[in-house]
Amino acid sequence: MKAAVITFPGSNCDRDMRVALERATGQAPVSVWHKDTTLPDGLDLIAVPGGFSFGDYLRCGAIAARAPVMNAVVDFALRGGLVLGVCNGFQILIEAGLLPGALMRNSGLKYVCKSQALNVATHDSAFTAGLGDTATYAIAHHDGNFIADDETLARLTGEDRVAFTYQGNPNGSLNDIAGILSENRRVLGMMPHPERMNDPALGGTDGEAFFDGLVASLQTA
Repeated sequence: MKAAVITFPGSNCDRDMRVALERATGQAPVSVWHKDTTLPDGLDLIAVPGGFSFGDYLRCGAIAARAPVMNAVVDFALRGGLVLGVCNGFQILIEAGLLPGALMRNSGLKYVCKSQALNVATHDSAFTAGLGDTATYAIAHHDGNFIADDETLARLTGEDRVAFTYQGNPNGSLNDIAGILSENRRVLGMMPHPERMNDPALGGTDGEAFFDGLVASLQTA
C-alpha cells in the first residue's frame, strides 16, 4: 500500500501518522507539503493528520482546506481514493466539503486529552472491516463537538455512515458521533487518534488493528 501524509503549518501528528503507516505497510509514506499542487502517482491512501493547521485561525481547518494541495486531495477522493482525516484532519475534510456537518467547541468549553473508549458503529468500510466491536484510541481536541442538522444525522445513520461513536461522550457530539464516512465510504473523518495508540509505550495498541485492518482490506480488495 502506497500512502501519503499531508503536512500543513501547525500539523503535529504527521510524524506519528507516518510511523504508524510505515509499521503497517512496511514502507515509508510519502510526505506531501501543503503548497504542493500535485500528488505522487500510484497512491492508495492519503492521510490528513492532526494538529493545529494555521493556528486554527478563522475556524479549525478552514485555511488548510483551501491550501493548494487540497484540490488534488479532493480530486483523489472523488475518483474513489481512500482518504483518512484524523482530528484536525477531520476538521479539514469537513471544511473541504468531503464530509458533512461541522466540528464545534467542546460542550465543556475545555480541551480534552485522554484515552477514549469507542464503539465501532459499522464494519462496512476499508477502515473498519478489520476491527472488533470496540476500540480505545487517544483524543486530544478543543473543537471536536460534531453537529449536523436533523436531515444529515438521519442520512448518516440510515446509510450506515457513522464509523465510530463515543462510550461516554467527552465533547457533546450529537448521537455520540466520533467518526463518519463519505457517501462512497472511501473517506473517513474521525476525532480520535489511532496513530497515538500504536505502541505499548504510548499506552495502548488498539491503533495497530486499525492500520493493519486497513492494509488487509486493500490487499484483498
